[in-house]
Amino acid sequence: MKSSLKWFAVLTTVVMLFILLGGALVTKTDSGMGCGRSWPLCNGQLIPDKITIELVIELSHRLVSGAGGFLVLILSYMSWKKIGHIREARFLSVLSFGFLLLQGLIGAAAVIWSQSDFVLALHFGISLISFAAVFLLTLLIFEVDKKFEAEKLIVDKRMKFHIIGVLIFCLVVVYTGALVRHTESSLICKDWPLCVNDSLALPSNLYEWIQMGHRAMAGAIFIWVSYVAYIAKKHYKNQKVLYGGWIAAFILVLLQVTAGAFIIFSRQNLYIALTHALFIACFFGVMSYLMLLTSRSKKNALAKQKRNSAHSVKGQDEQDITPTVPAR
Repeated sequence: MKSSLKWFAVLTTVVMLFILLGGALVTKTDSGMGCGRSWPLCNGQLIPDKITIELVIELSHRLVSGAGGFLVLILSYMSWKKIGHIREARFLSVLSFGFLLLQGLIGAAAVIWSQSDFVLALHFGISLISFAAVFLLTLLIFEVDKKFEAEKLIVDKRMKFHIIGVLIFCLVVVYTGALVRHTESSLICKDWPLCVNDSLALPSNLYEWIQMGHRAMAGAIFIWVSYVAYIAKKHYKNQKVLYGGWIAAFILVLLQVTAGAFIIFSRQNLYIALTHALFIACFFGVMSYLMLLTSRSKKNALAKQKRNSAHSVKGQDEQDITPTVPAR
């Protein structure tokens, strides 16, 4: 049963990734209204009679999201039963399905009633949280913690600050990136890294502010992650899960920034844009796992303290019962 649960978890994680990329594809191709103001049907029909590329993209995304919803619900139930004894399993089960349901409701509301770009930009972040929850459930099912000896990991205050801070800031960066897509501000600035490389002038309109604001935040998170990766390399090499996690985060954020630049250079090439979304999802998954480990740090520290106390008492008892050899 454990083997089948592992494969089912992998399948669900992959489908969740397709849902993320499908949402990005819908936005990038402006296919959100491919089925008209109709949901869950397409133009009020079960089988549409007029097929367009926008309709195919939007309907495919709906079908994959619906299938993903069932898979996540089943995985949540199975995880609750099989690994519910693990502290985070039940919370992640509820989180994964709850945020996927919220994502679907926002998508439906956008189709039926229309929403502002600032509300629609929340959609990708909500999908990202649901994906991360399923990803973490999969790691728990595969018992990755035991392979990394994560039960012995104690995260100090400095590293805890960076992990929590980068994870929260990542959501801000993701929101601004989604806002760029929904406001169609991707190519408002033709150059990179500045809006106009020959000029240091401030942005002149809302769309330039949105684009340059996202670039500034993406640059900030790259610098932050680079700095923490350097700290991890210098001081945490003996804690392989922290060291490996931050090196992976650095590589992913570098790829993310590079893909973001090439979106401008390629004049918004669709494949590069989807790759950019993929790197974001992977980066957020890595940071979410580091956050999970951080949440266990206090428990691990208490367990280590108890072990040390037990060893100390045992050593003292052995010393007390050692017979004294009379002097000659």
